[in-house]
Amino acid sequence: MIKPLFISICIGATALTGCSNAPKSESTPPDESNRAEILRDKILNGDTTQVLVVAHRGDWRYAPENSIAAIEHSIAVGVDVVELDLQLSKDSVLMVIHDSKLDRTTTGKGPISEWTADSLRTLKLKNGAGIRTMHSLPTLEEAMLAAKGRVLVNLDKADRYFDLLMPVLEKTGTTRQVIMKGAKPAATVDSLYGRYLDQVIYMPVVNLDKPQAQELMEGFMTDLKPAAYELVYANDSTIAYPLELKTQLHGNALIWYNTLWDTLCGGHDDDLALSDPDRAFGFLIDSLGARIIQTDRSELLLDYLRSRSLHD
Repeated sequence: MIKPLFISICIGATALTGCSNAPKSESTPPDESNRAEILRDKILNGDTTQVLVVAHRGDWRYAPENSIAAIEHSIAVGVDVVELDLQLSKDSVLMVIHDSKLDRTTTGKGPISEWTADSLRTLKLKNGAGIRTMHSLPTLEEAMLAAKGRVLVNLDKADRYFDLLMPVLEKTGTTRQVIMKGAKPAATVDSLYGRYLDQVIYMPVVNLDKPQAQELMEGFMTDLKPAAYELVYANDSTIAYPLELKTQLHGNALIWYNTLWDTLCGGHDDDLALSDPDRAFGFLIDSLGARIIQTDRSELLLDYLRSRSLHD
C-alpha cells in the first residue's frame, strides 16, 4: 500500500534526538588524536548535532576517483567518510577501483580479474574527463594506510571479499574506522559477519519503495539494532513504508541519504543543490532527519552545513 511521505517523515525527523535504544560505543572515551575514532563514536552514539559528509569515490572532480589523491583532498577539506570501491586482482589482491573492467578509469584494458596486482600497479588512472594522469591504481592496503586515524572509510560492496578484507584491515590497524553496507536481511548479516560487528560498522541499505522494505527494516530493528541506516526512495509523493514505525522501534539510529542522483533521494540531489541547497540538502536534513549524506559535491555540502552550524 502506498503511504503519504511527509507526515511520517516529519515524525521521524523530530524523534531522532530523543530515543535511547541505539547501540552505544565502548565506555572508554575515543582517542582525541584519532579523528576516525571520534567520528565512529558519533555514529555509534547517535549524535545528531551535526551532519556527516561522505565523499563518493573520494573526490573525483579534484583527483581521479578512488585515488590516494582523492582521499587526501577529501580529508583536507573536512570530509568525515570517504567511500571507496573494491575489486579483486588475478592474484587475489584487493584493489581500490569501481568498475570490474579497467577501461573507463585507467590506461589498462579488460577485466581486473585477468591482471595481477603488480601489473595493475603499472597503470595510470584517468581523471573525470577520461584523461591519463600521474596517479596509480591503489591497493586497499595503501588506501587504508592513507586514511588511517584521519577519516572513516565506507568500503562499497566489500562483503563480496570479507575473508580477504579483514586481514588487510587488521594488518593496517584500521578495522574500527570501516563502514560496510548491504541489502541482505539481518539474519544473513549476523550469520556471515556477526563476529566482526563489534569492530566494523555495518549499515543496512533499505529501498523504501520495495515491498520487502518493512520486513527488512523490522528484522534489523529487532535483531541487530544498527547505528545507522541508508534509506533510498525515488519520489516525494509516495513511499511504500511508513517511517514512523522505524522511529518507534529504533529511533536513535542515524539516517544516511545519497544525493548522487535524483532517484536515490526523491529528487533532492546534487544537481538541485547547485541552484537550491535548501531544497536539496536542507530538505533531507530538516524534513527527513538525514544526519549522514553521501555526495559527489563534498565542498558544496560542507559549505552549506557550516553556514548552518551543522559541521565543524
